[in-house]
Amino acid sequence: MSFFAVLFALIIEQARPLARGNLIHAGLRRWARWASRSLDAGKPVHGWVAWGMAVLAPALLTLAIHWLLWSVNIALAFVWGVAVLYVTLGFRQFSHYFTDIRDALDDGDETTARELLAQWRQVDATELPRSEIVRHVIEYSVLAAHRHVFGVLAWFSVLAALGLGPAGAVLYRLSEFVSRYWAHKSRSTGESASPALQDAAARAWHLIDYVPARLTSLGFAVVGSFEDAIDGWRNYAQRQPAGPENHNDGVILAATSGAVNVRLGGEALKAAFAPDASQGFQANGPDQPAPDVTESTPGREPEVAHLRSVVGLVWRSVVLWMVLLALLTLARLLG
Repeated sequence: MSFFAVLFALIIEQARPLARGNLIHAGLRRWARWASRSLDAGKPVHGWVAWGMAVLAPALLTLAIHWLLWSVNIALAFVWGVAVLYVTLGFRQFSHYFTDIRDALDDGDETTARELLAQWRQVDATELPRSEIVRHVIEYSVLAAHRHVFGVLAWFSVLAALGLGPAGAVLYRLSEFVSRYWAHKSRSTGESASPALQDAAARAWHLIDYVPARLTSLGFAVVGSFEDAIDGWRNYAQRQPAGPENHNDGVILAATSGAVNVRLGGEALKAAFAPDASQGFQANGPDQPAPDVTESTPGREPEVAHLRSVVGLVWRSVVLWMVLLALLTLARLLG
């Protein structure tokens, strides 16, 4: 059932992606805002209570609906799983920026590419040379693919195998969202989200993403240059920005660098916050404050051709995941 739920969700999302500013994502933003305003009193325990209400409560509600529908009709539970995955899983929530920037670079229009990158990430990209535009697009796109696709697949697959339906997909996406949302709102609009709440959200996100980030990296290694990806993982993941929320990202970027032989890492872009610029459920805005410089990995200078290599890497990883899900589904059916 898991394989078919993911397959249908991906097909529907490709054919009819959710529009930005849709009612579901808007409702989740209001829920996160209510949780922080109502339960965040500034102490660590309050931070965890607010995080639990914002993330665990919707996940448990998703699970309860799944069990209720399962008790009525398995087909209804399957439709519910597809609907939840449609909201939480998919490329189209971020891929239009990647495609537009790639097309602009193919046409030699670096000015448009810089403007699109600045709009996507809410950063200052006016001085970026062509190779740095490509580098940042690769980094942001790979991390977005992980958070919108591979991380969701990991948590959904594990919890679905335990009979918990699509609750894992909700847990993963909401934990990523609230960590980013609360930090952004505090920095850009002055809305209250205490350091204790932000710390709880960041720690929870690090723990929840720890295993999925390494599974994504392993998948990239399997479908890319395995030896180089593992070497990059071992030698360069620790040299990425300090802080728990960035270490998981560093593992993914180091493995990606080796898998496609491209230099990643270097000077970070400066955030240019605007009110509500990053409040979407989609991971389009700046995630966390970035340091000025990170150590670059070895590899070729980023070129437009590397964007196509990354697309191939991601889609081969999707095929790998789908094959694994198909085998697990077949094993459950036969068992």
